[in-house]
Amino acid sequence: MSNNPDRLAHFWKELRRRNVLRSLAIYAGTAFIILEACNMLFPRWGLPDWSIDLVFWLLVLGAVINIFMAWVFDLTPEGVKKTKSAADVQESESPSTSNSWKVATYISVVVIVALIIMNVIPFNREARAGTIDSLLILPFDNFTGDDQLDNMVAGMHSMLIGDMGRIDKLRVISPTTSNVYKDADMSIPEIAEELEVGAILDLDMMCMGDTICFQAKIITPFPEEKVLWIADFREEKGQILNLYNRITKQIAREVKVELSPQVIQRLAESRTVDPEALDAYLLAHFHRERLGPDNQDSALKYFQIAIEKDPEWADPYVGLARVWGVRSSFRYISVEEGNRKRYEYQKKALELDPNSDKVHYLIAGTATWTDWDWELADKEYAIAMKLNPNNALSRMYYAHFLMIQHRTEEALKQAKQALELDPMRPLSLGLYGVVMHYTGDYQAALTHLEKGFSIDPENGFVVGNLAVAYRCTGDTLHWFETAKSRWGWLDDKYYTYIDTVFQEKGVQGVIRARVKTYEELYAQGGRISFNGLGRQYLQLGNYDKGMDCFEKAYEEKHGLLAYISLYYRDYPELKDNPRYLTLLKKMKLPLPEE
Repeated sequence: MSNNPDRLAHFWKELRRRNVLRSLAIYAGTAFIILEACNMLFPRWGLPDWSIDLVFWLLVLGAVINIFMAWVFDLTPEGVKKTKSAADVQESESPSTSNSWKVATYISVVVIVALIIMNVIPFNREARAGTIDSLLILPFDNFTGDDQLDNMVAGMHSMLIGDMGRIDKLRVISPTTSNVYKDADMSIPEIAEELEVGAILDLDMMCMGDTICFQAKIITPFPEEKVLWIADFREEKGQILNLYNRITKQIAREVKVELSPQVIQRLAESRTVDPEALDAYLLAHFHRERLGPDNQDSALKYFQIAIEKDPEWADPYVGLARVWGVRSSFRYISVEEGNRKRYEYQKKALELDPNSDKVHYLIAGTATWTDWDWELADKEYAIAMKLNPNNALSRMYYAHFLMIQHRTEEALKQAKQALELDPMRPLSLGLYGVVMHYTGDYQAALTHLEKGFSIDPENGFVVGNLAVAYRCTGDTLHWFETAKSRWGWLDDKYYTYIDTVFQEKGVQGVIRARVKTYEELYAQGGRISFNGLGRQYLQLGNYDKGMDCFEKAYEEKHGLLAYISLYYRDYPELKDNPRYLTLLKKMKLPLPEE
């Protein structure tokens, strides 16, 4: 044991004499620069996460080779020569070591240890695997100087969320809920706490012409607000889809979320888009989100322009199919014309992009509300949610499909997950309220519908179902005031009349008056919803007239008739109604449960 210190000192002296430490210092500094460059460049080039780890281990291997080569060989003015042993070196040949190289030697040791700690041991990292499982992408700030680009910037925000939504291990908040926090007087930690998200992406749009440029940063709000990652991007507009794929991979890397092989494959696909087609698509998307007839006409025009500019891009065909569906559902056009156009564009979108979650979500909706093809709908919803598990409406409408099929427990699970993705969207709150209604929890339905109404009192879907919730909870006054607000096409004389009816004859009197109005409108050649009229007959206890209307709705292929399998829950007398049971069998819907 007494000789060990001497041996160690001798070994250390040999390392210095053979310039091993000096060589290692140079190598360590170079390796550090290479590794940092790879950390910055590889994600931008779209290289997989493991490529950086591969470089690190190659550098470690290189360090071992460097030590061996420095020990065995010397670099001399005469070239590379084998290093002499200590016994063969004369006293005068012993090299002197400057203080600078001593400092460099110590630094090399520190650098090597730092590299090992940073790349091998996941200790004290900003984000470790599994610590961030949810993300909010704030509405993009428009710093282009052109306010007219606001709608297009909003469309790009929605597109990025759709791209990020494909990461199955990351909960990504929907665009509508995200937009609630635009210019909100709330701090990042306050927003994160309200939505229960682990990170927030903040993006500033700097230019949007032939070239798109922006700065993106990920902020972790807990335990204190801190920028985890920041990067600048500049790309030609036609490359935006590929750029979003790269950003998605980069963000997944930064928040330490592992991508599935399917997502990696999808993000590796390359797709350019015509810049003018992108502009038209973004404008169409803005108008499609608003359900008025003028907005739908504008959306139709811009989607068609996008297709003319880039006929091989699937997304505008999906948009057109949805527009025609909305136009027929709201009776802006005939059901027959709407369905014909929807099928045409849906088929084309599937041909162009069979791996698009938007396409499969569209097919699932058509199978549910138009074709009543329950097997296909179930299959297509599953595909759509696998491709994009963060599409809140896909999950929520799937919950409705499951309710129609009497698969209540599954429906509740899907509805809850959908609401977690989109908790501030009136439509999501309204759809969730409908699920609660058909489970018999009228109070929960009322709570969520009132929240949706507080966000958007003009949302017709929310208002209509809120009126139903008030009626089911016995609040007839609020039912009347809420229901009456939807009758905007009627004149003041009618409002005076209906107020008198409510005061004198109550709820049933108002419903009878409404039924009479619809019957007169239909007799004059106007378009009415037979499904809606049939439900009003049920409220009056007139089941024969109700079934007359439902059978006409069946002939028209009215989409909302799909819910008829649930009507017995509000009107138990239907359970034994032969015409009701026959219609359920014709539609291949489950029969009433005992």
